[in-house]
Amino acid sequence: MLRIHFTGVDLARVRMAGRPDALWETILSFHRLRDRRDARLFGEWRTETRGRLNGETRTLGMLIPARGYFPDFLTPVEGQYGWDVALDALRGIRPERLRRELLLLAGGPGAGAGPGAGAGAGASMAPRLREFMEGGTKHLPRLLGELRAYHRAAVEPYWTHIQAQIEAERAARGRALLDGGADELLASLPPMLRWRAPVLECDYPVDRDVRLRGRGLLLQPSFFCRRTAVTLHDPELPPVLVYPAASHLASAPAGGEAARTVHVEEQRQRNLGKLVGHTRSVVLRAIGDGATTSELARRAGVSLASASQHACVMREAGLVTTLRHGNAVLHTVTPLGAALLKGGAVAS
Repeated sequence: MLRIHFTGVDLARVRMAGRPDALWETILSFHRLRDRRDARLFGEWRTETRGRLNGETRTLGMLIPARGYFPDFLTPVEGQYGWDVALDALRGIRPERLRRELLLLAGGPGAGAGPGAGAGAGASMAPRLREFMEGGTKHLPRLLGELRAYHRAAVEPYWTHIQAQIEAERAARGRALLDGGADELLASLPPMLRWRAPVLECDYPVDRDVRLRGRGLLLQPSFFCRRTAVTLHDPELPPVLVYPAASHLASAPAGGEAARTVHVEEQRQRNLGKLVGHTRSVVLRAIGDGATTSELARRAGVSLASASQHACVMREAGLVTTLRHGNAVLHTVTPLGAALLKGGAVAS
């Protein structure tokens, strides 16, 4: 059981991640690749990913055991800002931190903070792991190369789908926050997380208490996280809780039923595009359960000015409403806009 202890200040500093975390998704997907469970959800993804993998993953396999602790340095906080920023942070890891966390991986005190019990506890250090540790940061280029190749094979082809699931999760939690504040947000999280104020309890492979001490908590929904939430081992690092996005529990990244669902959605998108134009149909869908202009631009892949212009046209057509909040504006879809999104056309 993991128990996260909040103060009043911590409740005021709870926040949702703005996007999927590139490195968390990559590292957790490596767990899913070697896990035979959840075949309905990940079976076809595993087949497709293995078919694309033509490079070396021995270093990843050494640093990310099937169960147990994996080093915190693999998932720097900068991962929430995108893949390139995350790799830059990983490239800058300090040698003393690298050594400390690799000792934990080898079975030192406190192993087991990752998504499983400490598999390496009590074991002698494997020769390849010892070589990696004693080499300091000189082996980082090899690790970064493997991470890039694996990410391209396992995560990048599904990134749009992953983003959509995380956006849906953010919308659901945002609505809970608006309805009842941080208490309602924490109470609305998936079933493996239980809010018993002032403590958030999580199913976890080891018994652990985390005290936030006024630092707040970053909630990071994840597509490839399963069954249990994950947090960092080092209590001095910025607190983050990675948890399974509820919206993906019956959703697969590719193939099977998911592929048929995608086909239906693509047909609806084409029909809607014929009616309002392709770009505006993308923008209308991107609004989802609400978006600021900057969020809308990011989701739809258009410039800030273009997002603002399209939102204005659709507002005048009665498809969107806009509310100003401080220096930002929040766009939401009207019932007429929702009807268009649902059916792709308006009945005459």
